Amino acid sequence: MRVLLIATNRHDRLMSRLNAKPLPIGLAYVAGAFANSRHTVTSLDLMFSEDACADVQRAVGDVQPDLVGISLRNLSNHSYLDPQWALPDSKAVIDTVRACCGATIVCGGPAFSILPQAVFDYLEPDLGLIGDAADTFVRLADSLEPGAPHDDLPGLVCRRDGRVVVNPAGDGSAFNHPPRLDGLDIAKYAQAGFGMGVVTKLSSFAYPTRAGDSSQQEAWRVIRPIDEVLAEVQNLEARHGLRKVFFIDNAFNVPLPHAKDLCRALVACGTTVHWNTCLAPFGCDAELVRLMNQAGCVLVLMGALPTAPLATGNLAERLQPALETCRLCERHGLNYTLSVTFGEPDETRQTVAAKLDFLRGVKPSLANLRVGVSVLPGTAVAARALADGLIADEAELVKPTFYVAPAVRDWIVDTLLAEKAANRRWNVL
Repeated sequence: MRVLLIATNRHDRLMSRLNAKPLPIGLAYVAGAFANSRHTVTSLDLMFSEDACADVQRAVGDVQPDLVGISLRNLSNHSYLDPQWALPDSKAVIDTVRACCGATIVCGGPAFSILPQAVFDYLEPDLGLIGDAADTFVRLADSLEPGAPHDDLPGLVCRRDGRVVVNPAGDGSAFNHPPRLDGLDIAKYAQAGFGMGVVTKLSSFAYPTRAGDSSQQEAWRVIRPIDEVLAEVQNLEARHGLRKVFFIDNAFNVPLPHAKDLCRALVACGTTVHWNTCLAPFGCDAELVRLMNQAGCVLVLMGALPTAPLATGNLAERLQPALETCRLCERHGLNYTLSVTFGEPDETRQTVAAKLDFLRGVKPSLANLRVGVSVLPGTAVAARALADGLIADEAELVKPTFYVAPAVRDWIVDTLLAEKAANRRWNVL
C-alpha cells in the first residue's frame, strides 16, 4: 500500500520577534513506525509551503496514495489578540486530496485527539485515530487491505449509523522505531525556533500542580529510556550536523531524579548540542540547574504559573515556588522565559496587580502575558465557560474560545499593553 503522510501545521508559535516553527515530530514517528512494514511511505510537510493546496496536489499526483494520514498539531494559536483557527487550512488540504484521488483519509495528531468527534464532523475524513497512534496507524494500513477488519482498532474514530463514534484509546506508542525525517527540510528547521524536537516524555497538556504530588509519575503516558534519547540526539548531531535540539517535555524537572539522570547521561556521552525545554515552575533544586547548564541547556520555558484557583488561598504564597525557581535560574545563569495568564476565573484587580508585581521582581529573558484562558474541553475552565454561558456545548471549542473573567474583561488588554510598553522583554498575546 502507498501511504502519504501530510503535516498540516503552518502556524508559527509567536515568541517576541522569534517565530518558532516546530518540526512535525509526531508525523516523523508515524513514518518511522512503517520501517519494517510492507507499505511505502512518503511524507509531505506544509510548514514552509507557499501554496499548500498546490503542493498537496503535486504530492498526490506523484505518490498516487492508497492511504493518506493527516496530522493536526493545533486547533489554534491560542492568542487572544490575534486568534488564528487552524482547522480551515486542514479542511482545504483534505478537500484537495479528495478531489485528486480516492485514497482513504485518516486524521490524527494532538489537535484531533482533543475533540475527535467535533473535529471529525468538521473535517469529514474517512477515519481518525486518537492518542499516540503511530503503531496503530501501521495496523490500520494493514487492515485496510481487502478482507481485513479494522473496526475494533484502539482509538479508531469513524462514522457508524450516521454518528461519529470513538473507540477507547490503546496504550499508546512505545517509540519502537526512531523518527523518520525524510521529506522534512532539516536545514530550515535547524534555523527556526528552538531546535529539532526530541521527545523525552509525553503527558497531558498540564503538568502536576505541586511539587509533592504523589501522582506525578502516573501523570506521564510515556517516559522514554534515557539511552534512546541519547541515541536520537547523537544521530541528529552526526547525520545532520545539528547543534540545537528542543526536548519535548511539558515539565522537564518532573520527576526530578529522571531529569538529573538525563543531564548526567548527556554530560557523560560528550555531546556538544545546545538544548531547550519546558520547566515546571516548582520542584527544582540547585543541583538540577547546575546539571542542566553542564549538559548544554541554554533556555527553559516556564508555562502559565499555577495560580488557580484564585478564589481561595493567598496568591503570593502560591507564586512562591515559581519565584524560587526563577531565582535558581538567575543565580546559575540559566536563561528562562515566563508565561503568565491574566483573566482566568475569579481574576480581580488585586490578583492582576500581584502577578504584575511578581513579573517586575524577576528577570526572564522574555515574558508572555496571556489574555484569558484558551479553553480546552474537559477542564475546569471549560466547566466554568459552560456555567457562565460562554459556550453551550464543548464541541464549540473546535474554534478559538477564550475565558476572560468578567471583573477584568473591560480593561485588562489596555492595562497589559501599557505594561508591555514599559517593559521591552514583555509580550501580550
